Order: sequence, then structure tokens, then C-alpha cells
Amino acid sequence: MEGKQNIFKATDLTIGYPKKNGFITVQKSINFDIDQGSFIAILGKNGIGKSTLLKTLISEIKPINGGITLFGKEVENYTFKELSSLISVVLTEAIPLNQLTVYELVALGRQPYTNWIDSLTEGDRSSIENALKVTETDSFADKKVYELSDGMKQRVLIARALAQDTPIMILDEPTVHLDLYHTVAIFELLKTLVSQFNKTVIISSHQLNLALKFASSFIVMTDDSVHFGERSALIDKKCFENLFPNKSVFFDSKIEQFVVR
Repeated sequence: MEGKQNIFKATDLTIGYPKKNGFITVQKSINFDIDQGSFIAILGKNGIGKSTLLKTLISEIKPINGGITLFGKEVENYTFKELSSLISVVLTEAIPLNQLTVYELVALGRQPYTNWIDSLTEGDRSSIENALKVTETDSFADKKVYELSDGMKQRVLIARALAQDTPIMILDEPTVHLDLYHTVAIFELLKTLVSQFNKTVIISSHQLNLALKFASSFIVMTDDSVHFGERSALIDKKCFENLFPNKSVFFDSKIEQFVVR
């Protein structure tokens, strides 16, 4: 991606969790360069380390070894406020603020810049309204969050992240519990944020075939290794073929999709 600014760079990165007498290593020898305007999908089976990598990217977990930089600076050297102006995060956790209206929840995306909804500036309101419009949630901005379907709630959470006005958006399983229609709609929305707004979007997902269709590059995590690259290069290296140990699900390189035998 010549001419684009480098966002994340991982060099011989080892990720995991601290324990009483050391660390639990989840993955090692991770290397990648993520450029501005990329749509990155992290793929792998349950428990392989996808969420751990995302938490390392946002400095919630420190690397065990190696390094990861954000705009050329070690991620762990950023303050929380600095990271909040660069990265917005959408997690799979339940929404604890169901009594808020959609507008109020999306307005929380402006917290890195203001304290609460009654102190919003004209610029804040413009960012909120733009986020509502782009995610097509403006038509129900006055509804309470608890009144929404799961698909609508997910769009609202993405709107909140968009209102945060960051160059990077990180989403952990953004389509979990959604039906096929709403799952595709979320992928289409994320693709739009990349192509029209030059966002860098990084997701973990079990929706393998949709990720292969919409994402531009991939971090493929297996028991033995972690690979990074564009789809065609990873297919040539047969990286997708080793994603699952169970041969009932396999990657068909001719159609570039996962299929069930």
C-alpha cells in the first residue's frame, strides 16, 4: 500500500497474560504492518488469541515480548486519553446503558473531548449527527436503546465509535448473535467506513466467508503460527487450509471460500 501511512507495526510480538510466576503465552512470532485505510480481519478458531491480540493493540494487555507501535510510537507509551483520540473500540459485551436514547449513547463517543451531553459543542453535535446518518441510525435517534433489535444496537455501537472521530476502529466479533441479513449489513457498513472515510478497521470474526469477501488483508491465527497478508498471498501459502483441525470444514481455494464436506 505505497503512499499510505503506517498505523500498526508488530515485530516478533508475543502475546498472552501474566500469571503469578510468569506469563501464559497465547501466540508468538507475530509480525504485521497495517496501513491507513485498511480493512483487516483476524481469523482463527475459538481460544486461538484473537481477542488477546485486539486487547494488546489497545494497550489493555502488555506484550510479553517483541513490540507493537502505533504511528511509530510504542502502544504502551500512549496515555489512555491519547489512545481514545486515535482508536475507538466496539466490544461484544452487553450495553449497560439501555435507558439512554440512541442519540445519548452515540454522544458518549465524544467523551474523549467533553464530559457529558449537556456540554456538547456545535462540533460535537456535528460529529454525532454525521455518525447517526452514516450508520443509518438517525431515523430512530430518539428511541431508547432497550427498544432496539440486536442488529440495530450493533449499528448504534458502531455509530458511537464513529462519533469518537478516530482514524482507527477495532471491533471484537461485531456480528455475534446477528442473523445473516444484519451480519452482511454490518460488513457492508464497515467496508463503507474504510472506502469512503479512510478509516482503518480491524475486526475479529467467525464469519469467515464474509470476512474473505469484504476485508482487504488478514491476520490468520493457527496453533502453530500467525500469518499476515492479502487474501491471494495467503491462499498461495495455503494458510487458510490449516485454520481448522477438523477436516469436515475446509478451504476451497478454487472458490476462495470455506465449505462443509
